[in-house]
Amino acid sequence: MLGVVALVLVLALLLVVSLYNRLIRLRNGTDNAFATIDVQLKQRCDLIPKVVDAVRGYMTHERGVLERLTELRAQATAAGTPAADRVALDAQMGGLLKGLVARVEAYPDLKASDTVLMLQRSLNEVEAQIAAARRTYNAAVTAYNTGIETVPANLVAGTLGFARRPLFEAGADERAVPEIGSLTR
Repeated sequence: MLGVVALVLVLALLLVVSLYNRLIRLRNGTDNAFATIDVQLKQRCDLIPKVVDAVRGYMTHERGVLERLTELRAQATAAGTPAADRVALDAQMGGLLKGLVARVEAYPDLKASDTVLMLQRSLNEVEAQIAAARRTYNAAVTAYNTGIETVPANLVAGTLGFARRPLFEAGADERAVPEIGSLTR
């Protein structure tokens, strides 16, 4: 009888350890996916000074947009800026960049500039990589959330410190279609 109880306890302990290790792998996957987004956002931030310099001489009416982009970039790249704040700042930068790229169409000389064309291609590539990284993150978060909410893991997940993680959702700035006339704020 005592042997059966000991066997049940050992099996229960092995189950908890197995569940814990699985949840750790899932949580680390979400952390890794978020770090990938962060790398892509850094690449975008690194492109912003180049874009601003390339269009500054042509787009005098958009000086406020260019200054705001520079300001947001400085905030996003400042040491100690929390990840959630960087994501929010990035959403604002993304909206401004989309509008700025749309506004380039109104400047034929600027649109024909090799530097601006190269920067537009680079921005498009980074935007595509950010979108892919966000999809990967959302898939990892979905797997993690499913892992902590399904039986039997849900019986121990909360006790072991595992909590739901939010999906990455586009902000209002990213959902909005840029209006060419709205860039002169």
